[in-house]
Amino acid sequence: QVQLVESGGGLVQPGGSLRLSCAASGSILSMNTVDWYRQAPGKQRELVASISSGGTTKYADSVKGRFTISRDNAENTEYLHMNSLKPEDTAVYYCNAEYVLDSYGTTWNGWGQGTQVTVSS
Repeated sequence: QVQLVESGGGLVQPGGSLRLSCAASGSILSMNTVDWYRQAPGKQRELVASISSGGTTKYADSVKGRFTISRDNAENTEYLHMNSLKPEDTAVYYCNAEYVLDSYGTTWNGWGQGTQVTVSS
């Protein structure tokens, strides 16, 4: 059974930085695509950033130049580095990842539990 555990959220002042982590545990062969989403109160969940197995990254226009998604394949951990944070970045952030579990190509897709990011002075 694979589990994703997120960490790194918190309260930060505007202009500050945070790094979110999403660590997978369980029997994993490799990682496929990893995404970070966020959901603000009263709003739909939106895709913030994604990284493919080959390292290709994509970002929402609202975070381009401020957020960086990365991955550590050896540790089965993904990161979202957030700089120049704004109050509108306040949301619960979720990681979503797909893993290959075995040599037959069996995949697993799951979500982290979510971590609150609050940007406020």
